[in-house]
Order: sequence, then C-alpha cells, then structure tokens
Amino acid sequence: MLSAAEGERTVLGIGIDWAEEFHDVAFGTVEKGVIEQFRIEHGPSGVATLIERALRLEPDPAEIRVVLETRHGLLVEALIDAGFAVVPVNPDLVARRRGPARKKDDAEDARICCLLALDRHAMLKTLIPHGDIGGELRAIGRDDERAARDQRRLLNRLRADLQTTYPAALTLAGSDLGAPTVLRLLERWPSQPELAEASREDLVAFARAGRHGWPDRFADQVEHALAVPGLPTRDYLVRAKAAGIRLAAVQLLALHDARRGWEKRMAELLLGGPRSGRDHTVKEPDPGKAFPGGDIYLSFPGLGDRLAARVAGEIGEHIAQFDTPNAQQCYAGRAPVTRRSGKNDFVVARRLAHNRYLGDAVHQWAFCSLTRSGWAREFYDTKITTGKSHHAAIRALGNRWLEILWHCLTKGVAYDENIHVTNRNRALGRAA
Repeated sequence: MLSAAEGERTVLGIGIDWAEEFHDVAFGTVEKGVIEQFRIEHGPSGVATLIERALRLEPDPAEIRVVLETRHGLLVEALIDAGFAVVPVNPDLVARRRGPARKKDDAEDARICCLLALDRHAMLKTLIPHGDIGGELRAIGRDDERAARDQRRLLNRLRADLQTTYPAALTLAGSDLGAPTVLRLLERWPSQPELAEASREDLVAFARAGRHGWPDRFADQVEHALAVPGLPTRDYLVRAKAAGIRLAAVQLLALHDARRGWEKRMAELLLGGPRSGRDHTVKEPDPGKAFPGGDIYLSFPGLGDRLAARVAGEIGEHIAQFDTPNAQQCYAGRAPVTRRSGKNDFVVARRLAHNRYLGDAVHQWAFCSLTRSGWAREFYDTKITTGKSHHAAIRALGNRWLEILWHCLTKGVAYDENIHVTNRNRALGRAA
C-alpha cells in the first residue's frame, strides 16, 4: 500500500462496482495502475472505511476521482459529501471493456472503473449534484410520473371490471372515470345491486358530503344510469368483483390526493411560494426558496407546474454543466445518432444512454405545445408532410424546444413566442 508521505503526491483513482448489500472497490494511481482491491459493506461503517483508506493515500479529496455505474443513491451522496470527484458512467461502457468473453464479474468491473478514473482522456464528466430544491423537485417529479402510470393501469383494470359487472357506473362516469365523486361512489357502493338499493336521500346526502355542486342533479344522474338497459351479469361475478372494485377506487383516490399535493409543492418549489387566489399566483415569492430559473420553465407553452417541475428537476440547477444545446439534447436522448460505415448510413432516432425521465417529459412537453404554440404546430405539420411519423415529428420538436430552453436558461430570460417567431422567420428567410 502506498503512503502519502512516500514522496510527491499522486492522483488517486477509485472504481466501485456497487450493489445493495456490498460494494467492490479498486484503488489505483497513474504511475502504478490498480494497486489494491477489496470489498466493503453497504452501510455507515463500510463507507467510512472506504473514505478513510482513500484519504490515507491521497489527503486532498479533490484529487480523488471515483467512477461507478450510477449517479444516484446514498453511496454517491456520501462520496460527494467527502469532497471526492464522482464520475458516473453508463454500464455499457464498462461492459465493452470486459474483454472478448464479456463475463460479468464484480471485482473486474471495479478494476475497469478504476482504470477509467485514471484515464484523463476518457472525456468523462464529473457529477454536479443537485441542490436541496432541485433534489426534492426531481424526487417529487419522478414519484408523480410513476403515480401517473399507476393511475392509468388501475383505471384500465377498473374499467374492465365495470364493463362486466357494473355498467351503470360507466354510464354515470362518462369519459371521466377517475373523477373523485365517481371513485367515492364506487368505494361506498362497489356493485350495481348495492347502488340500486340506495335511496334518493342517501344519494343526495352522499353528494353533499362530497361537496358536489348539485346534489339533486347527481341523484337524478344515478337513477338515469341505473335505468339504462344492459346485458345481464352473473351474480357470482358481481360478488367476486365487488372487493376488487372497492380496492381500485381506494387506491385511485389515494393517488389523486397525493398527486394534487405534489403539484402544489412543485409550484411552490419553482416559484418560491404557494399559489393562492383565483389567479393562482404567488403573492410574496421568496427567491431563496425558488428553483433557479423556475419562472423561465413556466414561461414555455406546454409546461405547467407538473411538467415544468419534471423537466427542471432532471436538468438540475446548474445549466452550465451542458456546454452546448446539443449536450442537453444528448442527455435527454433527443439528439439523433448517425452511424456510417462504408456505403451504409444509418440514423438512430433515439440514444440508448440518456435520462429516460427527462426524455419522457420532453416528449410529453412537445406534444402539449402543439395546441399552445403556432410555430410548434407548423413545425410538426411540416415534418408530417415530409413523411415523418407522429413520434418522429414529436422527437424533432422536443429537440428544438430543448435548444430554445438552453438559450433562455443561459441568458436568464423568459421565453417569448413573438421574439422566437421573429427570429425563426428571419432564419428561414421569410418576410416579417
């Protein structure tokens, strides 16, 4: 083992192959390559041992470069807090260096990561961690995105059950099966026979308890839905599905309440204070509690509180980590990849190594902007006219939105549709 007192200081490279219960670690220097390999437990004592042994070899934490195959987690945060330069890499990069057999081995992967840490020509970027506001915004945005998928899954399953056992509920819900009033009704009366036994007084009282604006009209709608003729249903199937219908309604109500709370918190983090009043504005924003550039994100068409928070949380507070708009586009997976070999010229529409959460959010943003931005709709229609598919046109539009976002964030100015259209017409050689 080398000592810091054995001569001049050397830069220390660390490679880590992480896991849930333990981590394989490799230490190395530029002069000698990999000098030591060991395993630590995933916990305070194991991480403390890693940091202590690293500082024994290199007292300056800024001269310690750590390469591992993730950019999130408690291990990454502990290494950043220790002052180490953390460099996350894609697992495919490590897999390509395993050799001809490409056999997975934890110790070997740690050794490869250590060699990458020592290679100053690998063009790997040091991780710039999120701040408290950005970290919370990213965590809430990801939870909200997962909750949205759970909502769609539960709604599809609930609709399938109602079609076979509870057609009156579908008639009553119309196109909004996820409405809280409908879900509370299914929680209270999870089968059509139970709803048919409810009196009009029960229905009116239920609507008033749920703060429905027109309790009597709601009772009339329920009676009308029950009176619609339908195919007969099996009694045993109705009994069997009642508990599942109630469970789905309870879960959907919980998801609805959670997402509403998250949306309010997203707006508060973006603008530095809660929205209030009929105009839904922040009366006294606190810049110190606002995400940097939060108002810039919200100035873009198609970005509401929820979607703007998802995009901002994934990009982070430090827009300077993206040297060019293309760097940000590559991070989101929007920039196409061209592969040429001989006479073959193949364009990969979507990058494999990218931030999936940011890519999905940008794709949704581009779609939402079609009805809110004139030039975006024109851009999309032009792509469709040239033979592009819907998703290809949306990807191209999202790529363009990211370019505009990068310029607005680096210059600290809000998006203005008129200014962009003027610049766009000038670039295309059109008359004003």
